[in-house]
Amino acid sequence: MRDTGEFLFTSESVSEGHPDKVADRISDTVLDAFLTADPYSRVACETLCTTNRVVLAGETRGPDSVTHEQLEHLTREAIKDIGYDQAGFSWKHASVEIHLHAQSADIAQGVDSAGNKDEGAGDQGIMFGYACTETPSLMPAPLHYAHLVLRRINELRRAGDASVAGLQPDAKSQVTLRYVDGKPVGATSFVISTQHDEGVALSRIKEQLTPLIESCLPEGWMPPHDEIYINPTGNFVIGGPDGDCGLTGRKIIVDTYGGAAPHGGGAFSGKDPTKVDRSAAYAARYVAKNVVAAGLADKCTIQVSYAIGVAKPLSVYFDLAGTGKDVDEEKLAKVVQEMVNLSPRGIREHLHLNRAIYVPTSSYGHFGRTPDEDLGTFTWEKTDLAAELKRAFGR
Repeated sequence: MRDTGEFLFTSESVSEGHPDKVADRISDTVLDAFLTADPYSRVACETLCTTNRVVLAGETRGPDSVTHEQLEHLTREAIKDIGYDQAGFSWKHASVEIHLHAQSADIAQGVDSAGNKDEGAGDQGIMFGYACTETPSLMPAPLHYAHLVLRRINELRRAGDASVAGLQPDAKSQVTLRYVDGKPVGATSFVISTQHDEGVALSRIKEQLTPLIESCLPEGWMPPHDEIYINPTGNFVIGGPDGDCGLTGRKIIVDTYGGAAPHGGGAFSGKDPTKVDRSAAYAARYVAKNVVAAGLADKCTIQVSYAIGVAKPLSVYFDLAGTGKDVDEEKLAKVVQEMVNLSPRGIREHLHLNRAIYVPTSSYGHFGRTPDEDLGTFTWEKTDLAAELKRAFGR
């Protein structure tokens, strides 16, 4: 996003019951099952879900103790936890097909460390990280509020709160904010589409959600009444995988920065940390967030690139979008690489990624979340490099 003039910018989010997010949740459930059994398991699991059918496919390398029977049970438990026991998609009755097979030996020989060879990247690719000062989590504001309203609805739904009675797991949001000189100043429109029980009146859903939207936005940011669109089609009873096929990795912009920053070509869910699509994107966010947290810039974009089987990144690029505080971007790239080993092994060890921590990432964004020391989740959201970065630039 530019830093001058007045403009509108929009981001969207989807709930954990959205069919693509159901697929992401199942793929990350499989990943966590393997990492629980062996922290060095290799997993690349894709999931398809449609009307009362779930199909898992991909490659794994891990202990035989992780059986197809266990994975089917965990898949059903994930669907149950999301809240699906509907005629068209039920944790009890859905068919679960598992087509996971051994990881390619050609990929394994490039990724595995051996002799003097360090662990290589699991694939080629480019990954981006981003941070900005628009919100306390250093995330873009449109995506922040799009996520927030869906998380609030979901928390209330899970708690059985009467304020959202009749709402079902599938939902989407979209937030448009007005920017003046690069800073968000208010919402011009807000869209929510949420699945609901048969017979629930649209007027009731609007009464339920309008005050909830207002509670999620800063004071004075509420859009005009006629720019609040709640279930604009009028009816949303058939939803989830029964209403639309879900696939792993199809919400990569929702998972990252809502379109406010570039995105590489790879998705995250279902991939173990040797896959730099995931781990290097986490590392890039970690670095960008610490640069902004250190006060070196108001915005920071970082790009890193890799070749399959090669340990060192091929390039590291910084763009501070003209917001750097007397910081040379080339120097910043060198300083950061001295602080953080951006090889796949270095990232995995620095951020402690070889653990069963991925199910919580499968909905409401991989970034802008609160690290949990006890669970070891979202370590890439820590700002423990900020003080060292300040010292490196004489702050």
